[in-house]
Amino acid sequence: MASTVPGFVSLPPSKYDLSTYWGRVQHCAEISDPTMLSNTSHDIETAKRMIWDYKNGVIANMTPELWRAKRVLDSTLHPDTGETVFLPFRMSSCVLSNLVVTAGMLTPGLGTAGTLFWQVANQSLNVAINTANANKSHPLTTKQIAVNYSMAVTASCSVALGLNAIVPKLKSLQPSTRLILGRLVPFAAVVSAGVVNVFLMRSEEIKKGITVFNKEGEEVGTSKKAALYAVGETAASRVINATPIMVIPPLILVKLQKTRLLRGKSKAVETFVNIGLIFATSLVALPFALAVFPQRRTLSVSKLEEKFHDLKDKNGNLLETLEFNRGI
Repeated sequence: MASTVPGFVSLPPSKYDLSTYWGRVQHCAEISDPTMLSNTSHDIETAKRMIWDYKNGVIANMTPELWRAKRVLDSTLHPDTGETVFLPFRMSSCVLSNLVVTAGMLTPGLGTAGTLFWQVANQSLNVAINTANANKSHPLTTKQIAVNYSMAVTASCSVALGLNAIVPKLKSLQPSTRLILGRLVPFAAVVSAGVVNVFLMRSEEIKKGITVFNKEGEEVGTSKKAALYAVGETAASRVINATPIMVIPPLILVKLQKTRLLRGKSKAVETFVNIGLIFATSLVALPFALAVFPQRRTLSVSKLEEKFHDLKDKNGNLLETLEFNRGI
């Protein structure tokens, strides 16, 4: 993020009011915009220089060009390290990176092999995104990542295969109800495994705490309580993020299959419509889902460990709040 560029002048967190939900929706829409993927290494370096000039007093005011530079960095750099996130795992790539695996999981009539393949593919992508964007206070070892990945894959595949076996046996339900429940099996698998994935991949943060900062961006220590907030909210956000994308397209597809638009059409047409529904839903719903919890979290010191209660700022005043990167 742009905040990782060094300098003594504080950078405005956004041109939108991040204390409001609508402000965060607008902000998230900008940083998750797929067009940000077209920025080259030169564009990123140019943006860094512009932000450096502002944060070191060379430029006095935020201009449209500076806001554009901040947007480039916010959608490209890791908020803790300032390093460029590998392109497929950036926030701006979220819609496109998830499109293929989501379409695969939501394909009607998947057999056991297909279900297993797409659940493994989805968890592989999740682990990669988690690793690339997680709070870097306590990085996991390769062994820990491998173990956690295996557990997340086991959870998702177990839920998907288990529900696929159970739903057809619910004879007391109407066939249409069983059809809808069957289409929602991937959602249940993704949500359950997503929550497991977050807590496993970020278990070291819960054990050791994460770095917290004052409003000037200076480190003031590590907090286990802040880690619980960060990991818990991230787990909840996974459920919120997955809900519209994994629920709305399959329900619409069920309806369309009963109309002349798709009845009797080829599998290729059905797949094309399915991908289009997922893509459109992702573009519209993702910013609203991402905005539920702030990325840069501010927490009252009273909710943190006692060691933070007596911290003072440069003027000798007691600090009332501290900040941390929630991760995604």
